[in-house]
Amino acid sequence: MTQPVSPREEYERRRAVRQREIDRLRGIDGRVGSVGLWSASVTVAVLVVSLFGAVPAVWALAPAAVLLVARIIHLRYDAAIAVQDAGLRHYDRGLARLDDRWAGQGREGREFENPSHPYAGDLDLFGRGSLFELLCTVRTRAGEKSLATWLLAPGGPAEIRERQASVRELRERLDLREDLARLGDDAEAGIRPEELGAWGSTPSELTPGIRLAARLLTAGTVATLVLFILGISAYPFAAMVLAILMFNWRASGRIHHVTQLGERAERELDLLSKVLDRLGAETFESPRLRALQESLRDAAVRVKALARLVQRLQSVRNELIRALAGLILWKAHCAFALEDWRARWGRGIPGWLDSVGEIEALGALAGYSYENPDDPFPEILEGEARFEGEQLGHPLLPRRTCVRNDLRLGEKPRVLIVSGSNMSGKSTLLRTVGVNATLALAGAPVRAKRLALTPLALGATIRVQDSLQAGMSRFYAEISRIKQLVEIAGGGRPLLFLLEEVLAGTNSQDRKTGAELLVREFLHRKAIGLVTTHDLALAGAVDVLGASAANVHFEDQLVDDKLSFDYILRPGVVTRSNALALMKAVGLPVGNGSADPSRT
Repeated sequence: MTQPVSPREEYERRRAVRQREIDRLRGIDGRVGSVGLWSASVTVAVLVVSLFGAVPAVWALAPAAVLLVARIIHLRYDAAIAVQDAGLRHYDRGLARLDDRWAGQGREGREFENPSHPYAGDLDLFGRGSLFELLCTVRTRAGEKSLATWLLAPGGPAEIRERQASVRELRERLDLREDLARLGDDAEAGIRPEELGAWGSTPSELTPGIRLAARLLTAGTVATLVLFILGISAYPFAAMVLAILMFNWRASGRIHHVTQLGERAERELDLLSKVLDRLGAETFESPRLRALQESLRDAAVRVKALARLVQRLQSVRNELIRALAGLILWKAHCAFALEDWRARWGRGIPGWLDSVGEIEALGALAGYSYENPDDPFPEILEGEARFEGEQLGHPLLPRRTCVRNDLRLGEKPRVLIVSGSNMSGKSTLLRTVGVNATLALAGAPVRAKRLALTPLALGATIRVQDSLQAGMSRFYAEISRIKQLVEIAGGGRPLLFLLEEVLAGTNSQDRKTGAELLVREFLHRKAIGLVTTHDLALAGAVDVLGASAANVHFEDQLVDDKLSFDYILRPGVVTRSNALALMKAVGLPVGNGSADPSRT
């Protein structure tokens, strides 16, 4: 029986193949370059000698022709090398992810950040070293948008299961992912999908009168130019030039408004047409992928036609050619063609972009699944809110240092009060639960041995902070977020809440009372969640809440004034704090915990 090849071995094998092909192509290209250099030298030598009448200058045509052919061959090999190099870099990025060297090398998705989102900032969904950067291997902005949307808004049960089936099918399709990665430049600098979609549905600004005037002016200009060239009269041509200037003065604003988005979208459209071609050549089995592919059945031809129109518009960049094109109103006629295309097919653009974005996002999750073969797909449950994880780990932490824990939330207990000393792992636990829930509800595998959960809404207060500009204290920011979570808990989907150092900005008694009331309210609204605390008085809330709540904790060990942590979650309440030990470790004059009167 053949042993399965690990992702690392497969990536290294494919990378080596691409490197050998690059070396081969560069070798041939180097020889072609030598021929080109030789022919250029001969061409110059023949021309120099011809100046003295030793040989006819026409003899330079033969080596010049060789030079031209060598140049054409070089351009083809250069393009082939670029394609292979894109494949090589694709596997370099994959190996970087496998080696935990990926942070800062991909797209961070900062444009999707929203300070008012109930969990995105708390769970590091976007930014350097974020979940989005780890997952995002898409090629178009539509793919970025789809992936970000799935992370920001959990899917429903049927939708999650459809995504899981699609990701399973795409997981082993390395050739498809590589082919997409090799399709030209990224669309990172391209236009946004909503802009392109809005352009496709905007009513026409170019009236029939403008079109008729442009056609008449173009015909008149060509006719009078012929008369001018034949020497019959220059006045009609001058009059037509003046008329064209008047036309541009009146209509150029509308024409530019039609063409500007098309000009900006040139790279995006070129890439999109290539992506559509490649996706159309694939055969899919899962119902969701087949439905998406069917929705794109005619899109490739239509987007390619649009891309050609934009390229035609951009083909007059040379100043001399641009001046000549202005005489025949080239830009206006290109605008008319764009308007005709938009009138016929423009309303289909948003649907095409959504379908492409969804397939790309599924491919990104499939790549993550392939690179993490030990990460299972979660089981999506029905009924009351539940979250049951075995050996949960944080997917943004290196596997070799990631400590895993079991955690169960459901009927009993529905909330865990997590106590522990500083740096013991409380915040990481909240993020571990939240990020795995985000992955699960997006349709992706999770970092666990097993995870079963019901569809949940998410909310967290891990990273709320004050705002000088908004005049908001941290405590006010926290209670504002908690209010937001209470409202979410009253919606149609149970809430998984993750509260970090709840109500830390108030005194111990108010904190304990307020926290108990908040947890009661969340439980009343059928929510489940975790609450971390340094205040052991809050751990006493379990006595009031009964079987719906339980205490768990993290421990530390102090040996030779050095703290160590095992990050293992244990039942019960923590029995000691390391705050004074940490203060002493950094050199603060805390002694053994009592102040020295002589220093006051």
